[in-house]
Amino acid sequence: MSETATASKPSFNRKNPLIAHIPRRRFLSEGAAEKETWHLEIDLQGSELTYTPGDSLAVLSTNWPQAVENVLLALGLSGDEEVTGPDKSNAPLKSVLTKQCVITLPDKKFLNKLVEKAGDAANELAVLLDPEKKKELSNYLWGREIIDFLLMFPDLKWEAQEFVGVLKKLNVRLYSIASSLAAVPNQVHLTVASVLYNSFDKDRKGVCSTFLNERCDENTDVPCFVTPGKGFRLPEPEDDTPIIMCGPGTGIAPFRAFLQERNATKAKGDAWLFFGEIHQDTCYFYEDEWKNYLEDGTLNKITTAFSRDQDHKIYVHHRMLEEGAEIWSWLERGAIFYVCGDAERMANDVDQALHQIAIEHGGKSEQEAAAYIEQMRQDKRYRRDVY
Repeated sequence: MSETATASKPSFNRKNPLIAHIPRRRFLSEGAAEKETWHLEIDLQGSELTYTPGDSLAVLSTNWPQAVENVLLALGLSGDEEVTGPDKSNAPLKSVLTKQCVITLPDKKFLNKLVEKAGDAANELAVLLDPEKKKELSNYLWGREIIDFLLMFPDLKWEAQEFVGVLKKLNVRLYSIASSLAAVPNQVHLTVASVLYNSFDKDRKGVCSTFLNERCDENTDVPCFVTPGKGFRLPEPEDDTPIIMCGPGTGIAPFRAFLQERNATKAKGDAWLFFGEIHQDTCYFYEDEWKNYLEDGTLNKITTAFSRDQDHKIYVHHRMLEEGAEIWSWLERGAIFYVCGDAERMANDVDQALHQIAIEHGGKSEQEAAAYIEQMRQDKRYRRDVY
């Protein structure tokens, strides 16, 4: 055995996360009443944690303290009761509800137990739990949390362990990394929008987004680890393949990482960025950086869509259709098309726009356009990071 054994780099995961901190942050949506989006800089000094642009950071958050208190109050429990949590360890109920359990969105295990305990009083809910009523149940549950059901049936008595036993394990949240180690060594940046809404006359908060944006200061432990985004990678720096990046809202995060990396490595190949938000004056995230990249050639073109700055809403897919001829010329040159962000609406609209561009500017039938886009997928020229 050699006298100088080489130490391996630490492997961080859910069971062994890096305990990091957030010494720096910046509010990105100053003046926007509709949303709160933050730029967060997490310190990696001394951790040896590494990542590649296109990766995500998995964060293990805790539940909102007031939400835990509300649940305990509704249960009529103190929180001192010892229970076995999802991680199989014993701890006080309050600690388990704070760190280990989902206490917001109800799942079928909780709902079935509720119906069993409530009997005839929960007939309406019992009907909705029929497998054939999946859509109706989803509509009914929208905006409702576990606390709503506890308050709906205040006479039900829950034992502490019984309640914990029907809750899901609090899972990690993934955030696309918004930085490159080549540009900012010993840091990982995130772009996080707080999930805030009101339903049934109650203010709701997203668990992890508000943990990061509201409840973390420079001394707060942030357990995290990297999840590789193997299918979401840049071409090699010497490769002159063009890239088109479409990242509305916080979907901009991986493309900030891409452009930092391209700038640091002097990458070849043209780059075009599509960005969309609600207002240019309050939500043009990282605007100065894009201007600098345009000036130094890291970025060749940026196209923006600010949906509420005019009478009719304009989104990135509308801008794509307006730029259809040039997009088609880039695709014919072999460009890779990346999209990051909302899977439910935006990604589908962008996908439809790509098909329309192939029809209008590529002279293809609907069937040929579909085959063209599918071939892009197979050739890894159409890459999606949607959620």
